[in-house]
Amino acid sequence: MSDVARVAGVSTATVSRVVNGHYGVSARTIAQVRSAIEQLGYESSLVATSLRRSRTNVLGLVTHSFQSYTAEVLKGAMKALSRSGFDLIIYANSDLYGSYSEGWEKRHVTRLSGTLTDGCIVVTPWGEVQSRTPIVAIDPVRGSTAPSVTADNLAGATTAVAHLLGLGHRRIGFIAGRSSLAAAWSREEGYRAALIAADVPIDPTLIGEGDFNPESAVPLARALLQRSDPPTAIFAASDGMALKVLEVAAELGISVPGDLSIVGFDNIPESALTEPGLTTVDQSMYQLGYEAARMLKSLVTGEWEGPRQVVLPTSLVIRGSSAPPRGTTRG
Repeated sequence: MSDVARVAGVSTATVSRVVNGHYGVSARTIAQVRSAIEQLGYESSLVATSLRRSRTNVLGLVTHSFQSYTAEVLKGAMKALSRSGFDLIIYANSDLYGSYSEGWEKRHVTRLSGTLTDGCIVVTPWGEVQSRTPIVAIDPVRGSTAPSVTADNLAGATTAVAHLLGLGHRRIGFIAGRSSLAAAWSREEGYRAALIAADVPIDPTLIGEGDFNPESAVPLARALLQRSDPPTAIFAASDGMALKVLEVAAELGISVPGDLSIVGFDNIPESALTEPGLTTVDQSMYQLGYEAARMLKSLVTGEWEGPRQVVLPTSLVIRGSSAPPRGTTRG
């Protein structure tokens, strides 16, 4: 601050008043100080700032790893905080390609809460996260009462399976996500609800338990597709897992969509770039991040007046990976 004061030709007290947004400084002096700050690349210490006032004006986003889903969520969160006066710190699990392990989000939130951030967005947590600062979960665990933002997973999954049923499929496999998450549970419920509504018996042997980690879908897809009576379609609870099903089908010489239809959930950018393009459920990951950041900022400032659990609509995006089963036509 002494360097800034020297370059701007003012006292260090004046620099402090400008940096902290205090009144009583002329517009001309503010411009001088800001010019000196820009020239010197000065940044105030987040920790020091938090000790001087009740807030840091920094929010955290905690995620297990950076995948396409997370990247889209991050874009939305950054847009919501644009020109809001709040900055964003992203904290990812160090084991980017390892399995999901219980407690990772609690450790990260503890490190960020208080002196570094005023609150955190937690993406697909393993459990309910407690903190002395506000928390907003994206895709919370089942039974969570904490502030959260999620998609209408039940409706999205029901629509996806109804699409396959409408094409004429009756043996539809399902690769589920991590069962502790409300989103995974709702997507499986949607799968079951669509089959029941169409009077198609639910075959438990066609359901594989994944965990949203794309690699978890590989052995499950092989097991389904190498059966003597394989399904004619597979609905995967995430695009990452659905793309792995597509890879396994190619390895086994199974034509998509000629011999097998595949539907995912998320609408990550890669889903439109495969050959064929992946039919999927768009849950607007960008909007999830946007709404979560908007909610968290308002919780921090005490301005939030909306519901504590926000549910966003989904829509089906039909691409080339789904078609009537071989030997049939659309009904």
